[in-house]
Amino acid sequence: MKALCIGGTGTISMAIVERLAEDPLWEVWVLNRGNRAAQVPGNVRQITADINDEEETKKKLRGMEFDTVADFIAFTPEAVMRDYRLFAGKTRQYIFISSASAYHKPAANYIITEGTTLANPYWLYSRNKIACEEYLTEKYRSEGFPVTIVRPSHTYDRRSVPVGLHGKNGSWQVLKRMREGKPVIIHGDGSSLWTLTFNTDFARGFVGLMGNRHAIGEAFQITGDESLTWDQIYATIADALGVKLNACHVSSEFLAAAGEKNGYDFSGSLLGDKGVSVVFDNTKLKRAVPDMRTEVPFYRGVRMAIEYIEAHPECQREDPEFDQWCDRVIGALERAKGEI
Repeated sequence: MKALCIGGTGTISMAIVERLAEDPLWEVWVLNRGNRAAQVPGNVRQITADINDEEETKKKLRGMEFDTVADFIAFTPEAVMRDYRLFAGKTRQYIFISSASAYHKPAANYIITEGTTLANPYWLYSRNKIACEEYLTEKYRSEGFPVTIVRPSHTYDRRSVPVGLHGKNGSWQVLKRMREGKPVIIHGDGSSLWTLTFNTDFARGFVGLMGNRHAIGEAFQITGDESLTWDQIYATIADALGVKLNACHVSSEFLAAAGEKNGYDFSGSLLGDKGVSVVFDNTKLKRAVPDMRTEVPFYRGVRMAIEYIEAHPECQREDPEFDQWCDRVIGALERAKGEI
């Protein structure tokens, strides 16, 4: 069977490409600009093109057909419309990677299924994903375009430690604050539930949907089965670092407002996603992919990530601007407490 991964070197897609490359059932191709070719397994075939240049891509794909095409870098309706033009009639399955942030928050029930309403007034990213789903679903219903929709939640790999709030350079500065004993901002009161999924676990579910007849015309959320409170998440990170957590709880609404004044857009990621409890019911996925399971619980995954980051200085991106912003937010709250 023949698979094409558009992108193929990101947090989610790299794990999928690596898993496919180990499976003799699949002949694996990636289509990207070739900037990270060294990260792709040696038996994976490369098509060097910018998918946003439709005519160039069309020429590179001339005469080629695939059993599955998965686009990991489609974020807008225009992107999936382009993919439809490129791959209609040339693939038996097109997988669109949507987002669990598309689910309405807070939902009527904190247990999320594929039938949970899609709506997110806080985040344009999520609304664009919803619009993509709607376009592709209409194409499936009217023309039989063989779409499968996948909704990841918070997926991470060994290159980054997942946190609820960070600046423009990722989570390293948060780890640095922990090591220095400085207070670390946790949104809300730290008690809301969240699900973190290591990318190799995600890949198991995703690859199980590839070429799977039961997946055509359907949507699946792919997450691990472990749910933790945000306090538990940060405490687990602190344990892995060998330090004591100094937590400072700040409401998501306050953080969104304070962030906006300083060039940070936290409204979507907090108010439209991480700020409310979500627990995912993966029954539908496990019916289609019986071997789906969580093999990397968070306490293991975070240690793998910290070990990798400490061995790779390029992952240690400091962010003094975010560090100072955290100090100002915490200082303002402390002053407010003293004035009451």
